[in-house]
Amino acid sequence: MHQIGAYVAGKKEYIELIAERLTAPGLGKDVGPSLGINKSFLQGIYLAPSVVASSLKTAVFASKMLEELGYDVSPKYNENRTDIVQTIEFGDEEKLIKFCQGIQRGSAVDSMAVPTPYDMPGYADKVIMASGSFTQGSSIELSCDGPIRVPYVAFLQGGLTYEYGKLGVLKAIQALS
Repeated sequence: MHQIGAYVAGKKEYIELIAERLTAPGLGKDVGPSLGINKSFLQGIYLAPSVVASSLKTAVFASKMLEELGYDVSPKYNENRTDIVQTIEFGDEEKLIKFCQGIQRGSAVDSMAVPTPYDMPGYADKVIMASGSFTQGSSIELSCDGPIRVPYVAFLQGGLTYEYGKLGVLKAIQALS
């Protein structure tokens, strides 16, 4: 099922016809614009705090481990955070690439894929992107990307569960050696 959304404006009689088409005859607007995704919506609300906490724990873990290995990270593991993104400065193109490839190997989906830098619309430099996401383009799931330019910074984010995020980070660190 594809999830969709829309706004509808117009004459009352047409709005009522559309509402009944999107729900069921006789129910119309009275049941709201669920389009059959109420379960997914409610699961998202229920799981959001746990997923965000796991993502933050993954970022703190990555920050501490990579700082211990001598990389410049931001924010540091013990600093206040304002989002889920963890940056790691590698100072070396090959290390950035290997780290992203390691994140991909530790991912739940498409772990056999090998990300490589490529030209991407909207970016001045080649970019490498690793994401083993259940939902394409999701940034709350474990992903890592970076432009291929000095100082070779990776942007790590996500992790649906801490265990999954930790595994990905450990695989990425292993790929650096």
